[in-house]
Amino acid sequence: MPIPAAGYPLAAGVSPRVQVVETTDSTNADVVAAVMADPTGWPHLSLVVTDDQRAGRGRLDRTWTAPAGTALAVSVVVDAVRVPIEMRGWIPLAAGAAMARAVDTRLAGHGASAQLKWPNDVLVDGGKICGILAEVVPGAPDTVVVGAGINTRMTRADLPVSTATSFAAIGVDVDEDRLLADYLRGLDGFLDALSRGDVARVHRDIEKLCATVGRDVSVSLPDGTTVQGRAERLDAEGRLVVGSGTVETVVAAGDVVHVR
Repeated sequence: MPIPAAGYPLAAGVSPRVQVVETTDSTNADVVAAVMADPTGWPHLSLVVTDDQRAGRGRLDRTWTAPAGTALAVSVVVDAVRVPIEMRGWIPLAAGAAMARAVDTRLAGHGASAQLKWPNDVLVDGGKICGILAEVVPGAPDTVVVGAGINTRMTRADLPVSTATSFAAIGVDVDEDRLLADYLRGLDGFLDALSRGDVARVHRDIEKLCATVGRDVSVSLPDGTTVQGRAERLDAEGRLVVGSGTVETVVAAGDVVHVR
């Protein structure tokens, strides 16, 4: 049941539609269905947000759940019609980079910093604090729904794996409204740059935020094979270039492990 967006006035100042729900299975599924039913009612940067998502989905069809009240799930409508088709691979990366910047702003003064793990996880000092999933709305190829799950009030005992973290685990009582507003502004800024054809700026800014570049990595590819080597750079389409000896492999999709 939708409830008023009064708890997110700053986000509502950026987004044309903020729908807060007490609980849901998946904010992404909700927004995809809503856009399919009423496209004009869900303009660019409209969103659904909850702190109780029961059956969220992550990359590679992984499930994503968290105790009620401990994580924020938000799904945002992106009107991609203004982004050239050849640049749309940057959209998930832009969302991850925008969230990394928003998280980093909220961590100011707490001795921690956020970075992007390719393609769109957000890490704080190596621990995952946020995952992002982007999907195209069926029948509407110019509309993308970007979902994010941010660990906000999750205690260390609640963290699902040892490689995860949260604002609470770091000792930060995060202002969720400011976090969302910063994220929306940052995402829209990247999208605006893409719409103007300024992929060079997007490329530069995201690569600087990307903790994967320059690291030794192991990448599990969708076909079941594995690529190992040094993540050298992002290419012009946002793909990860992994070098091993004299061989370079361009990775468009895969599960990346930073080799310590």
